[in-house]
Amino acid sequence: MFYREAGDFKTSYQDDGQTFPIKFDRYRYYAVLIFAFAIVPFMLNDYWVNAIFLPFLIYAIAAIGLNILVGYAGQVSLGSGGFMAVGAYACYKFMTGIDIWIGGVQYALPPINIFFSVILAGLTTAFVGVLFGLPSLRIKGFYLAVATLAAQFFLVWLFNKWEWAYNYSASGQINAPERGVFGVAVTGPATSAWATYLFCLVFVTVLAIVARNLTRGSVGRKWMAIRDMDIAAEIIGVDPLKAKLTAFAVSSFYIGIAGALFFAVYLGAAEVGEAFGIQKSFLLLFMVIIGGLGSVFGSFAGAAFLVLLPVLLKNVLVGTLGWPTDIAAHLEFVIVGALIVIFLIAEPHGLAQLWRVAKEKLRLWPFPH
Repeated sequence: MFYREAGDFKTSYQDDGQTFPIKFDRYRYYAVLIFAFAIVPFMLNDYWVNAIFLPFLIYAIAAIGLNILVGYAGQVSLGSGGFMAVGAYACYKFMTGIDIWIGGVQYALPPINIFFSVILAGLTTAFVGVLFGLPSLRIKGFYLAVATLAAQFFLVWLFNKWEWAYNYSASGQINAPERGVFGVAVTGPATSAWATYLFCLVFVTVLAIVARNLTRGSVGRKWMAIRDMDIAAEIIGVDPLKAKLTAFAVSSFYIGIAGALFFAVYLGAAEVGEAFGIQKSFLLLFMVIIGGLGSVFGSFAGAAFLVLLPVLLKNVLVGTLGWPTDIAAHLEFVIVGALIVIFLIAEPHGLAQLWRVAKEKLRLWPFPH
């Protein structure tokens, strides 16, 4: 009875078009934010942050970005791991200083603050994403998936061979130097659990709000028009060039920020083939499919599900039942594969649709219709 629009009147267009029109949704959103920012940091330890919270927050950003491209704009992409690598290596270069040559003279730009390094890494990835998104103007479907898959392999090969990208390190590995915000370290070996958590949480909160408003506005409607029927969308005045390239740019920006945070804050050190291989692209795609295409909440749900599932299986099967670790890992693949098949057949819109149905039941209960 408490989850209703009855008595929730609007007196302006701004109120009528707000993100959460039902008061209960707004209050729940504010409560979650207060809990996440004011209470969770005091309850954390290193295990909870490294095993659950940091992977969930970072993968949620990447899943939102991929969902913008695949779920809202309808452009299939299998190159998310490569774009995360662009964000990681760009962030590394901005953190350590960039050497440039002008007129044959070498200049060394000073290192940039970690916060701005992450944002600049996202912008760099957005530019690369637009370049690889140009084929979407001519091809779509399976052929576009193959083109983005080629981008994945090309970017991994590039960062393996381009010595300037990893500062000519003998091992080919990049290591995040110690950097902080307001004197508090968020990268490097001297970080605190609460600091890394809050640093990632700020990015997640801002990017999720931006994505929610983008997808509900005119830009999001153009993306969905291209997704549903690109020829009809072009006839009614939607520019397919602008719509597709903006989708690639925004999606790559989100994925680049996720890659930068994944390297600098979570891993601390990375080698492109291991950290950003093709398995990363498929993992993000599985998050979007299970969570729900075309839903910001679905991106969070899919990321939470695929982050918590391995932890749960390890604690139950290995810790409690004493199973071998390799069997538990193989069972995880079986469960994820079975769930993808089940969701594609029974509920193509994923966990987000189940959440929508539950809310509709609350809005109608106890009436049958």
